[in-house]
Amino acid sequence: MGFYIRCILLGVSLAMDACAVSMANGLKYPQMKKLESLFSCLLFGLFQGGMPLIGYFAGHAIFKNIEHYIPYIALVVLCVLGINMILGSFHSETYTPKQFKIKGSVFQAIATSLDALTVGFTIANYNNIQALECVSIIAGSTMLLCLLGYRIGKKFGTRLGAFSEILGGAILIGIGIEIFLKGM
Repeated sequence: MGFYIRCILLGVSLAMDACAVSMANGLKYPQMKKLESLFSCLLFGLFQGGMPLIGYFAGHAIFKNIEHYIPYIALVVLCVLGINMILGSFHSETYTPKQFKIKGSVFQAIATSLDALTVGFTIANYNNIQALECVSIIAGSTMLLCLLGYRIGKKFGTRLGAFSEILGGAILIGIGIEIFLKGM
């Protein structure tokens, strides 16, 4: 399999969690401005591409001690975000879309990209240029898939009302559990 095809497949597989979270964001924030959604998707792309780059340059020695905790961290962060989203859906009698906050998007981007850190170890045999190309492909794939996920979530979020927050929260919790189970 060619280098670029391998990088694209790696990027798409790593982007699935971030894409699902973007879909949840579209459900929760259907009136998010285009610039906000672009920025959120850019954050996901930067973190998904940045984590393997950190893993590539840092190597096994530094992260070997924390690699075991990555699934736990992702589980806690995503479950807390998901539970807050679900609980928030019960706090008003009439549904009004929530205001998007960048801080939440940063936490989501970090949590969904933690598992990508170890991918840096798998590309350790690449030279620096190949590693930069690969993480750029990962980042670009993630951003594009997140934009698609957000659009899908937005389309259905306006139709589902408060239930969209419950669904979005359940998606975040499911992703946290999935990352945890994959890491165990």
